[in-house]
Amino acid sequence: MLSYIRFRTQAAALCAGLLLTATGCKDFLEEDNRSSLTQENYFTNATQAQSAVDGLYNRLRIMNTDVGYGESIWVGLELMAGHATTLGQSFNNSQLINQSIDPANPYFSNMWNTAYNGIAAANLAIARIPAVSMDESQKQSLLGQAYFIRAFLYYHLVRLYGDIPLLTVPVDGSSPELYPTRAPQTDVYNLIIADLQAAEQAGLPAVDRTGRISQGAVKALLSSVYLTTAGYPLQIKANHQKAADKAAELIDANSYPLFVTKTVKTKVDSAVYINLHNNASKNQGELILQAQYAFGIATNAISALVIPYFVGISKYNDEFGAVIPTPAFYNSYEPGDLRTKEQQFYFSKYPSIKTAGQTVNFGTQALYKYFQVESATGNGVGDENWTLLRMPEVMLIYAEAINEAGSANAKAYEQINAIRRRAMLPELRGLSQAQFREAVWKERYHELAYENKAYFDIQRTRKTYDVVNNRFVDVVGFKGEVGPAFQEKYLLWGIPSAEINNNKKLTQNPSW
Repeated sequence: MLSYIRFRTQAAALCAGLLLTATGCKDFLEEDNRSSLTQENYFTNATQAQSAVDGLYNRLRIMNTDVGYGESIWVGLELMAGHATTLGQSFNNSQLINQSIDPANPYFSNMWNTAYNGIAAANLAIARIPAVSMDESQKQSLLGQAYFIRAFLYYHLVRLYGDIPLLTVPVDGSSPELYPTRAPQTDVYNLIIADLQAAEQAGLPAVDRTGRISQGAVKALLSSVYLTTAGYPLQIKANHQKAADKAAELIDANSYPLFVTKTVKTKVDSAVYINLHNNASKNQGELILQAQYAFGIATNAISALVIPYFVGISKYNDEFGAVIPTPAFYNSYEPGDLRTKEQQFYFSKYPSIKTAGQTVNFGTQALYKYFQVESATGNGVGDENWTLLRMPEVMLIYAEAINEAGSANAKAYEQINAIRRRAMLPELRGLSQAQFREAVWKERYHELAYENKAYFDIQRTRKTYDVVNNRFVDVVGFKGEVGPAFQEKYLLWGIPSAEINNNKKLTQNPSW
């Protein structure tokens, strides 16, 4: 039986729950199939329905799923984008960089299995909750959250693997969908859009500052989906306007203000970007949706992953050196860009945790963007939230999409310029359509750096950022800062070998 459609009880969902509603379970990350709860006897009241949906929030942590030592899905996507290297000891990370990976690699199976297990749980909630006797507004809200999470997971799967099995109902050992075929990407995207439209009408709050899904999160993800489908491989050009329209709804609502850079006389408040990765600002300001972490409930190793290999600046058990920006990418920022200043997006030195008064120089730039001061210098246990959607991405989606739909208007310029003003850069004016397009792409690379956006941008545009020459070029055949020239087959991931072996109806992606 395939790993992604094994029958699972909802025991995990009962206990799993959101950090926001901690239920006191011993370990909500572990599933216990010994429970007497089943699909048939579980969804009988509102409390159970709520617990099931609370459990789905664990699935939003998928990008930080541990693959191995110094390895996570987040790390793999950044290495494939070509603007990072690793100073650690990971064999699988090195395979990604060198494009020598094969479909049996745990990166591919981990993402596949984790996503489909989440989809199975969402399918069960979507199928069972409508029959539960409960307050109708609560019911619709729960269904909206389940639809969003299913769409979120399918959105990642379809971009990474292309045509994929499309499962929308609970599956057990007797189901005809037990060994599914791959559905066309168009069908998968149609489901994603339909799910997000259903979530948009589910009565969710416009904004939520506790970590739950809001209308803002739905609109942000939907704008991203429309922009993606306007590019490769679907190239539905009309979706540029749809992406712009959906992004504009969030922009006009002004509910997710940028963390602001303050200037006192000539001194810039350097704390602005710390709000992207500190505990005090979780779920606040421009942060539309984050995967939730909290000490004692769920921990996140991302801060340890970005520290150069065992330099001795933290209380973490490991300093992995898993994702290290290339010097060429760091140098591609414009002169004076605040984001390149020490302890903004990057840092090159930090006080030693071992020797008082000593500063450790890394010899390179590391990602301060994900360095969690609280845990690194405190208890050594990271609980940094992982940002899935934030307002600068929505602003740049609008700018790019409206430019492609016709031409950049005043609102488009304001979106990119607001981000540039915060970075202490001059505003842009009077660009041609092609110049504006590349300006937005470049801003995506620089503002959304190492947030798992670059590889997906490569897929939808078939372009990559030649940072040495400050231009965009065809990605296939281009040799960037690390690794060999980009091979076309790496525009998709390989279907995991175990799935191919277990399900003879599945086919492999080209050249894998």
